[in-house]
Amino acid sequence: MSSSCSSSAFVSTNEIRHRFSSAMSEMYRLEVPQYGTLVDLVADINAQVLQEDAALRAAMQEAGEIERLGVERHGAIRVGTAAELSTMRRLFAVMGMEPVGYYDLSVAGVPVHSTAFRPVSDEALLANPFRVFTSLLRLELIADPELRAKAQAILAKRNIFTEGALALIAQFESAGGLTSEQADEFVRQALETFRWHSEATVDAETYAALLKAHRLISDVVCFRGPHINHLTPRTLDIDAAQQAMPQRGIAAKDVVEGPPRRACPILLRQTSFKALEEKIRFADDTGAGAHTARFGEIEQRGVALTRKGRALYDTLLAKVRSMDSAGSAAPDYEARLAAAFGDFPDTHDALRREGLAFYRYSLTPQGEAKRGQLGAPAEADLDALISQGLVRADAIIYEDFLPVSAAGIFQSNLGGQEQKQYEANAAQQAFEADLGASVHDEIALYADAQQRSIEQVLAQLKG
Repeated sequence: MSSSCSSSAFVSTNEIRHRFSSAMSEMYRLEVPQYGTLVDLVADINAQVLQEDAALRAAMQEAGEIERLGVERHGAIRVGTAAELSTMRRLFAVMGMEPVGYYDLSVAGVPVHSTAFRPVSDEALLANPFRVFTSLLRLELIADPELRAKAQAILAKRNIFTEGALALIAQFESAGGLTSEQADEFVRQALETFRWHSEATVDAETYAALLKAHRLISDVVCFRGPHINHLTPRTLDIDAAQQAMPQRGIAAKDVVEGPPRRACPILLRQTSFKALEEKIRFADDTGAGAHTARFGEIEQRGVALTRKGRALYDTLLAKVRSMDSAGSAAPDYEARLAAAFGDFPDTHDALRREGLAFYRYSLTPQGEAKRGQLGAPAEADLDALISQGLVRADAIIYEDFLPVSAAGIFQSNLGGQEQKQYEANAAQQAFEADLGASVHDEIALYADAQQRSIEQVLAQLKG
């Protein structure tokens, strides 16, 4: 269809994102059967939690969270060049996904920096909150200049996108959308970028040299494309999932990354099973080798924290980690974590009143009955309106990632004990130059969402 096609014939970016995330989930289930086991386990736990916690079920239904829970996923990929990252941004834009946040993982010995592509509007997040954590290899962190140049040359020769995908990205950009038929073809073409290929593009000697430099470097450089390395369903009880994984034949990592278990979950908690060892063939036909990269992960998401809340979170986490050089690997880490976070309020009312977390405000049925009858209530009256039962405050779900948790997941699945030391070397401006765009400030997005809801509620009451 020509670019002159009317916009009414286009499917929404939300719909394209839904089709793509569903297709990717189906592909990954076939490639990594344990992922299917993980999805089934999470579905069982979520059903049980909702059955046992009527208040949570009612709150999630009221906020529209139930509908998105079953389809919610995040994935992760790693690209090798600025051109790949920039084109990936354009590809995700077709699905209504924008770059949010900057993550410097070099501080944890992982030679990448990253962003998360995701929807940003309230409506789009409710429709399908698919996210892809996307990391760019930092070749400058390869110490050996000869090996660095070799990796750069290898990456320069590959094209990770099909001609069909590139054509449909251009079609979307010029026409302003895709028809349903074009969207289906886009999903088919784009999926090829994320597919696993067991054939390495290098010889065994090159693979071994890059592996020695860092396991992640070999994963990025030595294959045809940035195979999806995990997909992550969202659970309502990650501790129950952690306990149930061995019962389903899944070897879970030792520690749940992120904050401790709380009555009011905050930010993000993650666990995973260890990366699979998969057979690969080398380009020089020297026989088969083995590669570990792809794994399974589960996440539990809580309320998004304000800058004040994040500062408190970071302070408490740093305090716990400074107690023992082993960090999260220390035998008593979870007990120390729970004790330290006793200083973090654990009721939504306290989190809201102390300005530690973000909430979305809406009218209750009683509030709806008072529409247009309260004059011009000031923003400072929100507490009174909530106390009177006219306004409700629902936690705004954290849609992003935690640098320490992301690095912990990376490290636990890249050889266990591996810890290459790099100086913390955040380079957000360079990353954004490679990306071809600025990344959103995630905390500003939550603040805007909260403010919009406040303004809407006050306008409704004023009439």
